[in-house]
Amino acid sequence: MSVPSYVVRVAEDPADREACFAVRKDVFVAEQGVPEDLEYDAYDADAVHVLAVREDGVPLGTGRLLYGAAAAAKTAGDPSAGSLGRLAVTRAARGRGVGAALVRAIEDAARARGLRAVDLHAQTHALEFYERLGYEVYGAEFPEAGIPHRAMRKVL
Repeated sequence: MSVPSYVVRVAEDPADREACFAVRKDVFVAEQGVPEDLEYDAYDADAVHVLAVREDGVPLGTGRLLYGAAAAAKTAGDPSAGSLGRLAVTRAARGRGVGAALVRAIEDAARARGLRAVDLHAQTHALEFYERLGYEVYGAEFPEAGIPHRAMRKVL
C-alpha cells in the first residue's frame, strides 16, 4: 500500500482558509453551478475548516465542521451533533482517498469538541461515498442550491 502524497490539516491561518475557499469555488461554483452568494455564508467565519494539500502545497480538497448554535439548523437542534459540510475535492484529486481523509479529519474535530454525532446534507450522487464511511440516510430528499440532497448522520 502506498503512502498518500498529501496531508490533511485544520486550516488555521488565512492562507489555508483562502485555499479552502478556492477549492470550493472550483468545485461548487465553477463545476456545479452553485451561485457564489449561496456557497459562502456567515458560518464560514467560525467553522472548523480542514484542508488537504499535496506535498508541494497545492490544495486538493476541503470541508468544514459547524458546531454549537451554528449547527442547530442542520442537526435538527441536537446540541450533541456537528454538521459536516462544503466537502469538496478537486477533479484531479478524486479517487485518491482525499475525501475520506477529509471526513475523518472533520470527525476528529467533532470528537475533540465533545460531539457525539455528525450530520450532513449529501448530494444524492454522493450517498454511497458517505455510506461507506458509516453515515446513514434519514428523511426525504430535498433541494439545496438546486441540487438534490439527503440528510445523513453518523454516531461517533
